[in-house]
Amino acid sequence: MFAEFLNIIFKSIKLDKTLYSDNKNFGEAAIYFAGLIMILDGVAGAVAANTVVKTAIGMSGLTAILTWFIWAIFIYVIGVKLFPDKQTKVPFKKVLVAVGFAHSPGLLRFFALTPELMIPIIFFTQFWIFASLIISTKQILNLKSNFKAFGIIFLSFLIIAFLSISFVMSRMNALPINSI
Repeated sequence: MFAEFLNIIFKSIKLDKTLYSDNKNFGEAAIYFAGLIMILDGVAGAVAANTVVKTAIGMSGLTAILTWFIWAIFIYVIGVKLFPDKQTKVPFKKVLVAVGFAHSPGLLRFFALTPELMIPIIFFTQFWIFASLIISTKQILNLKSNFKAFGIIFLSFLIIAFLSISFVMSRMNALPINSI
């Protein structure tokens, strides 16, 4: 079982599209593997960030799970409900698992051991995750176009970024610096 888990991680890191087209990777344990990848991705991000800013590792794991669901919801709604291809018939669970698998490159953030490596590794792995999400979306939604897969991921990213910025900006009024 551990070998199967490592195989999923390595295929995702290699951007191997067969990971998402082979139904054996979406079996009974797939949701647990995807969840574990997301938690480890969050912890890896916290470890990398701890080289510069102290970050709560437990909260990073919980945030990663929340992020996992948000990404999957937006990809599902945009790719399956709003702009599907004729062959696009996929359950939400498969999208959720694919999003989890696609975050495997984030595990490389464990190698950001010094402040000098933190920014380049986080930046590089984030683009790698983005590429992995595009590949996974194209495969699981049976899309004909890489451009359409990119559009679904980019639109999801823009919505998530807008919501995140809106959330942070709404909390800015509660900061003590505003009373100065």
